[in-house]
Amino acid sequence: QVQLVESGGGLVQPGGSLRLSCVASRSIFSMFRMGWYRQAPGKQRELVATLTRSEGTNYAGSVKGRFTISRDNAKNTVYLQMNSLKPEDTAVYYCNAQPSLGSNNYWGQGTQVTVSS
Repeated sequence: QVQLVESGGGLVQPGGSLRLSCVASRSIFSMFRMGWYRQAPGKQRELVATLTRSEGTNYAGSVKGRFTISRDNAKNTVYLQMNSLKPEDTAVYYCNAQPSLGSNNYWGQGTQVTVSS
């Protein structure tokens, strides 16, 4: 099992930046995949960015060039750096971990990001 705790959300103006953090309860060094997803009101949860052990990074088209996913294995933490934020980025952002190919997915509790002037 893996517990995930997100932080770093908040209210930011359009064009601003935020960095989300996701701390895992166990080592992420050998995790198959870790990622960030988001869910806006009335919409389905969608992929934002993933970091896969054998494939590297993958981004949704809507955030490519603005968001960056990274990891710090020593801190068991995955980050999502979000720049040039837009109102349409407003959502609850969830951290996800998949320890191995085909294993269960684990989710954090989510952190709210609101982009508004």
